[in-house]
Amino acid sequence: LIMLNLSELLPSIIAISEQAGAAIMAIYNQPERWNLQQKADNSPLTAADLAAHQLIEHALQQLTATIPVLSEESDDVSQRHTWSRLWLVDPLDGTKEFVARTNDFTVNIALIVDNKPVLGVLHAPVYGVTYYAAEGLGAWLVRSDNPQPQRLKTASLSTQPRLLVSRHHHTSFNREEQLLANITSTFGECTLYQIGSAFKMCKIAEGTADFYPRFGATMEWDTAAGQIILAEAGGALVDCQ
Repeated sequence: LIMLNLSELLPSIIAISEQAGAAIMAIYNQPERWNLQQKADNSPLTAADLAAHQLIEHALQQLTATIPVLSEESDDVSQRHTWSRLWLVDPLDGTKEFVARTNDFTVNIALIVDNKPVLGVLHAPVYGVTYYAAEGLGAWLVRSDNPQPQRLKTASLSTQPRLLVSRHHHTSFNREEQLLANITSTFGECTLYQIGSAFKMCKIAEGTADFYPRFGATMEWDTAAGQIILAEAGGALVDCQ
């Protein structure tokens, strides 16, 4: 296996995520080009998802020809379990946010080695912000209007916990209510914020929120980039099932 230099890869992946973001924005600003469809699982699919998918897949194949690319929009993922290294991509995370025009959607690209993310980039095109991290290199945020990267650090425990909830996942409302009651009885009052897509992990990584409980199903391309950003900022993604 070729040794990967994560710090050398990062600028290329950031650039690819920003190019995909530009392709998404061109379509976002012209609703007549959305071509909204429903996938088999009833989740929405737009022309922006597909444009970003094609751009990212091609760019990653050019960059690292020996590493397979697995995207949410890939046709065949049956070989996934045989790959020790792969690019894991959600070309447009938060398609429901895109369709609802909330602006909370992201481009997620992660590098997986031996089943764990070692590099992640999460670009939010409407806001012009890019979160990125690689194993041992810390987690960072760069804004389009300020080229100086900002180091991300999770908050020390705040006096009033700040919880994140999804806008569009209300299947487990009772469990959320129960959890909220438990947290309130332990910590007192807490603040609730509604935020879409993988942004939630980034908000915890940058210290503006503390906790995001997720009860519904999730896919590895939804969480991989956010997981390494969160971990390098001092947080954790845990499975309590």
